[in-house]
Amino acid sequence: MTPSSVVDVPSANSLEKRSLFFDATPLLDDPAALRNRAEQDGYLFFKHFLPTEPLLELRRQMLEICAQRGWLAPGHDLTEGVIDEAAINQVPPEQMRSDIGVSNEAYHAVQKLELFHTIPHHPKLLSLYRNLFGKEVIPHPRHIARMITCHRTVSPTPPHQDFIHIQGTPKTWTCWFPLGHCPREMGSLTVLRGSNHNGAVSVKPAKGAGDLATILCPHEIDWVEGDFELGDILTFNSCTVHRALRSQHRNRIRLSCDIRFQALDEEIHEASLKPHGEYAWDDLYQGWKNPEVQYYWKNHELRLSAWQEKIHWQKERMCT
Repeated sequence: MTPSSVVDVPSANSLEKRSLFFDATPLLDDPAALRNRAEQDGYLFFKHFLPTEPLLELRRQMLEICAQRGWLAPGHDLTEGVIDEAAINQVPPEQMRSDIGVSNEAYHAVQKLELFHTIPHHPKLLSLYRNLFGKEVIPHPRHIARMITCHRTVSPTPPHQDFIHIQGTPKTWTCWFPLGHCPREMGSLTVLRGSNHNGAVSVKPAKGAGDLATILCPHEIDWVEGDFELGDILTFNSCTVHRALRSQHRNRIRLSCDIRFQALDEEIHEASLKPHGEYAWDDLYQGWKNPEVQYYWKNHELRLSAWQEKIHWQKERMCT
């Protein structure tokens, strides 16, 4: 039985089995094989899946928000994303979204970007999840941007399951992709292969986004990881344990997106239909041109689920 404690994200240790992502691109034309692989491993990885142009433009827009606040180091091209460590650390801790990496005010500006909310509706993504679920899909509107900086309040995301934080159907899948090349030393994600078979697992307090870490057993060591190029995507089940690797480049911002997809007829918790932050949709939508990505979920009769607080009470786990 593992006791509860506050932990930082551990670096990889000698007991961990670490291997590279399997590129599932050849399975895209074989839905049955795609589903079998997804069920077996709890994740899918695709090289060069998304077009790079909109990703680069979103990267530029997000870095422009950083530049306007004086957080980028002088003498570098905007798109390099070189952070001025002293400048970013002038932001008081109480003004930070430490789970994001920048201030709440800056994150508000990011959430107002129409392109940030448009990319999740890309036809290739919708087609992927239709094949994966075998039915019509809906992307959650609650999109998350990570803008990981060297601010003193920011810690790497600990090992966790998304289901603990979003609930609804455990068949929800997250799509993660960086907005720029993201090798492992930049702090890309790593996944505990096959951990989706354990269901919702007990948690303990931790530093990093979500403030909770999955309690892992000694035999759970099969981590898979990889170097991301722009356009690569990683997707995983909401019960799959994953974490961020620690960035080795303090002066580089790591930009990425978390998007969640589920079958249209599955349950969803109402929080997943709200903005990621204390914002209002009417405020975020100001100045947008495309009405099709606004309030699109209201076109469907969704099955709302109740929040299960007891999931957060599970603080111990029996390891056999």
